[in-house]
Amino acid sequence: MKLLQLLPIGNLDGELLMDLGPALADTFRMPCEVITPALDPEFAFHGERQQYHSSEVLHRMQGRIRPESWRVLGVTALDLYIPILTFVFGEAQMGGPCAVVSAHRLRQEFYGLAADRDILRQRLFKEAVHEIGHTLNLTHCEDYGCVMAPSHAVEWIDLKESTLCPNCQSRVFANAG
Repeated sequence: MKLLQLLPIGNLDGELLMDLGPALADTFRMPCEVITPALDPEFAFHGERQQYHSSEVLHRMQGRIRPESWRVLGVTALDLYIPILTFVFGEAQMGGPCAVVSAHRLRQEFYGLAADRDILRQRLFKEAVHEIGHTLNLTHCEDYGCVMAPSHAVEWIDLKESTLCPNCQSRVFANAG
């Protein structure tokens, strides 16, 4: 049986994983489990930026793929980046088995606002679905309501739905066949 596996990266609030797992299992109709041990991310830390290189994290996650893995989603509270961008909310291997999402800039506190656990959960879920969508060969969508719409700021995440638009849904089914 194939599984959607959640891999904690660094210190992560276990409640976030406990909320995310069932929501993703329901969305992708795939059993979901948390795999251990957590991935120590220090190899991907770049002191000059005080951030973690998400592509390096994805590369290291490859070692966590097992025969039962459908997708491995790394989940972290660390600030991620790729060299051409100031930050990323997540990154995925297009058509591959691994993706990573970060809660760091999804938290209201990052923007000087009061903590809001529900907003954090919603944003993290949308970004997780978005990155898993990339592993299913979905590119960014022009429909701003689609979960596959690009998100360059949290406001864009808040505007979109947590589901695929009909066009993206049909592309997933076409690729599966």
